[in-house]
Amino acid sequence: MTRLTPLPPAADGRDPARDLERFRADVLRGLAGPARELPCKYFYDERGSRLFEEICELEEYYLTRTELAIMRRHAAAMAESLGPRCLLIEFGSGSSLKTRLLLDRLHKPAGYVPIDISGTHLAGSARLLAARYPGLEILPVCGDFALPLQLPASAEPPERHVVYFPGSTIGNFGPTEAAPLLGRIRRLCGPGGGFLVGVDLQKDRRMLERAYNDSRGVTAAFNLNILRRINRELHADFRLEDFEHLAFYDERHGRIEMHLVSRARQTVHVGGVAFDFAAGERIRTECSYKHTVEGFQTLVAPAGMELSERWTDENNLFAVLLFRAGH
Repeated sequence: MTRLTPLPPAADGRDPARDLERFRADVLRGLAGPARELPCKYFYDERGSRLFEEICELEEYYLTRTELAIMRRHAAAMAESLGPRCLLIEFGSGSSLKTRLLLDRLHKPAGYVPIDISGTHLAGSARLLAARYPGLEILPVCGDFALPLQLPASAEPPERHVVYFPGSTIGNFGPTEAAPLLGRIRRLCGPGGGFLVGVDLQKDRRMLERAYNDSRGVTAAFNLNILRRINRELHADFRLEDFEHLAFYDERHGRIEMHLVSRARQTVHVGGVAFDFAAGERIRTECSYKHTVEGFQTLVAPAGMELSERWTDENNLFAVLLFRAGH
């Protein structure tokens, strides 16, 4: 019988009131700076999570289908490399579609720990997985994986911990932000553990920019949804129709940037604080770094993990990389 633990308060010690206060502080700080920005983790309320799943189905968004093709072709080899009785810890679990390809092939996994910032989305995904995998202990954690996390203990002692970070979400962390995150991943892995990560590779800018400017406008709706969420949760008065989506590739930094651009001169209030916007002024909402395999190895190396295996598609658009933590 599947063991599905109830969704507890977040394992990083968060609670709803503290979440809201952190959200407010992050938004106020981001809008007050000389270069306005909002943390991309706040895209993922319930509506934002649904919109992102819709993005993943778009023709222009090559990332998901390419990573899925890699997983379908090589999941058995990945499972063999991870070994039996591993505890699989997934960052940003979402719908766990790629994870199912891996779980189908793992030998006697000790358990599965999906971590996601959207509690509603996480609970639904965990229930579906519980029905699919009888006998697998599922320990969902509603939390922000960018912060320190204390994981729940599995009933069966694992042979090793494996952190699975699919979807190229690691690209949302620039070199400065990635270093502490990779250090925390190394500690979660423990001696001899594994880090299996999806990495979007550098490529032609036209292909990159099409992926973030789809013809149906789903990515634009996803981007604008962060303002909708701020209005709802922080009692702001953003007029969504007065902002437009902008995404472009910054070759110097090797990253896609997403912005919201003010269409006119306007004043917006967030929790009683006024912010003046000039026409054309931007709020940066996301950076998505694109890597080479060698460059990503260099990024991970200071955390004490070495590249063990690599799997890519035939066009070298995307890579799934396995790192081993030192003993």
